[in-house]
Formats: sequence, structure tokens, C-alpha cells
Amino acid sequence: MNWSTEKSLKDQILRLWEQGALLRATLRLRGNNDAGLGSQMDLVFPYRLAFKAPSSSELSDHFEEVRSWIAKLSAIKGLRIEWRELNHRILGKQTIPQAIWLDTLKDALTLIAKQKEASWFDEMASDTGNRHPELLAWLDRRPLLALSLYQEWPRLLDIVSWIKLHPQPGIYLRQIDIAGVHSKFIESQRRVLSELFDLVLPEYAIEQEYSGIKQFSARYGFLDKPQHIRFRSLDSALNLIASTPLADLSIDSHNFAKLNLRPTRVFITENETNFLAFPQFANSLLIFGAGYGWDALAHADWLQHCEIYYWGDIDTHGFAILNQLRHRFAHVRSFLMDERTLLAHQNLWGREEQPVSHALPLLSQEEAQLFKRLQEHSLQDHLRLEQEHIRFSALQAALAKIQLVPPANKH
Repeated sequence: MNWSTEKSLKDQILRLWEQGALLRATLRLRGNNDAGLGSQMDLVFPYRLAFKAPSSSELSDHFEEVRSWIAKLSAIKGLRIEWRELNHRILGKQTIPQAIWLDTLKDALTLIAKQKEASWFDEMASDTGNRHPELLAWLDRRPLLALSLYQEWPRLLDIVSWIKLHPQPGIYLRQIDIAGVHSKFIESQRRVLSELFDLVLPEYAIEQEYSGIKQFSARYGFLDKPQHIRFRSLDSALNLIASTPLADLSIDSHNFAKLNLRPTRVFITENETNFLAFPQFANSLLIFGAGYGWDALAHADWLQHCEIYYWGDIDTHGFAILNQLRHRFAHVRSFLMDERTLLAHQNLWGREEQPVSHALPLLSQEEAQLFKRLQEHSLQDHLRLEQEHIRFSALQAALAKIQLVPPANKH
């Protein structure tokens, strides 16, 4: 019979728990309605559960089963049964359940054995209300995540207290001096701390252009370990080290931005062997790329005045990286990432396991057409041509179309 059972009724209460509704209700009971809490998912007690009772025909056809069912419902502690009387044409006057109610939050928590967890959350709400009431809205929005942080919550509040006293601190995370808090703990909780910091810090203390855990330090004014850029000069006239004019160099992004070389063009390649074997080229630099993410190059304003050629894999991710680079430098040209190059190396095609599915608005028309063909698998399923598989002669021919370094200048 498809009648409500103890399990089906408790499952409804468990769903309320999993939605965070029961924990949100504990905040309301604390009188925090004026703390900027949302009203979605609010529970009002008494709360009526969804309920399925026997039909009139089932009552007569399965009378003994109905009696047993009523007895089992009546034995459930914490649920209130609303009864109704009916005059059955065969059985006469009968009293059967017509609704099931939870009268209190305590009843709901007891039925699913969540009293202890709710008491922990209530303790967190009390501590938060005393120390940082503006964070009650976060507890309301993320109650289950908050509860999972019960053991760590006092330390998280300590960090919030510290950042409120030291906005835009200008130090490394390692230098934060809070008893019982170490930098690895802060690093492991950056996602949560970012949400908390956004609620307690004034606008001037948040660098809005930075987001995500990788940009946590930049967003809140901490020092971050410098990003290094690896590059080579392709022209001995552009030398940083007199004795080794074509050296493989790596410097932090701050000093890279201050380089006074002013090349005509810059090539970027994602493959280390290609980076090391790239031919000399007049008045040019070569940068070893880092895949997704171009923050390290962003402050080198002099790159805006160079021709920039990007050489990546011919696959959907290669074009996605190109598209992302163009967010920083709109004038970037793709290099050896065309259909002619792809078809010329058909015997070296490989497989891209997880192709990009989203649109890339900054591709040229030709690039976008090839990207679409890769997405649609029209040439081969999950097609990929890695840049290290492109013949060196193809690289030389592509460079020759731009400006070949005279052989006499080679070392």
C-alpha cells in the first residue's frame, strides 16, 4: 500500500535537514531575524508534512491493514496526528488520520537524531552573534557548510577579527600572528575565508578585480610569492647577460614588467622542448607559457607594443588558452594553430580527453571555424595535435613568412 510510513515521514524531515532549513530555523529561534537573514526556506511550526492516507475503498478492502497502519503511526513519538471522522457506507463511523504535523523544531530534530548537530550550530550562532553578527547571514546562507566547520569555527572567527583590525595588511600569510592559527590552516580555508572577509571588510580593503582562491592574497592585500616568467632572447642584441646573450632566464613578474629590452615581437610556446629549440629571430623574445592564467604577464605594459604570437596545441584547450590570453592582450596572433598545419600532420594526431564545450568569443573567424570542427569532432573524435609533434621544418617555414634571422648571425 502506498500510504505514508514512519520512514517516508522521517525522509521528509531529513530532506529539510539536507536543505539546511532546520538549521536556519535555529537562527530564527535565536531572534536573529534582524541580522540580514534571508527568508527563503523558512520553516514555520507547526509544520505539516506531506501525507498519504488510505482511500475509502482501501479502508473497506484492507480494514485490518489500515488498523495496523494507524497503530504504527500513533506510536511515532514527536508527530502529531490530525484526525477526521467519516461515515463509511460499510464500516460506519470511523476515525482515521488526515494530516501529520511537526509541532516544534525540537520534535523534528529528535525524530532524525540531529539534536547534537543542531546544538553545535546553535553554539556557533551564539559565538558569531557575539563577535561578528554580520556573519550570521553567512550561517543562514551556508548552514551545512558552516556546521562541517564546527571544530575550526573559533579559529576562523579569530582570523576574521584579525583582518578587521589589519585591512590590506601588506604581509605574507605566513606572517599572520594569531595563537593557534598557522598559515597552512589559512591556505586550506581560503574559499570560506574569502566569503567571510567579503562580509566584514569595507570596500576599500577588497581588490574587486581579483577573485578565487588562487587570487586570495591579491584580493585582500596580502603579499604573495612572486610568479616567475621563463624566457629567452632570440636575438643576441637583446641581451641581459653580456657573456650569455641567448640565455634561458627566469625572473619574477615584477621585474619582468620593468625589462628595458623593447623587442619588436614576442613568441609564446607551451612546450619546453620547443622553447629550448626555438630558432633565433631578429629583435624577438620567447616566453615559456604556463597554460591557463596570464596574471604574471599582465603588468608588463611594454608587451602591448609588441607583436605577440601564441603557439599552443591544436585542440579545444589550446584555443581556450589563446582566448584567455587575448583578454590580457587583444592583439595576440595564433601561430601554427591553423587547419593547414593540422592536416599536414595527420599521422601524428592524438586524443583530447575532455574537450572544452563553452564558446570562445575572442577567436578570429578562421580560428573559430577550426575550434568548432574540433568541438563537433568532424575530423576525428576528440582530435588533438600536440605542438611538439609539429615538424621543425614547419616552424622554420612559418617563421620565414615573418622575418628569418640571417644565418650569419647564428651562434
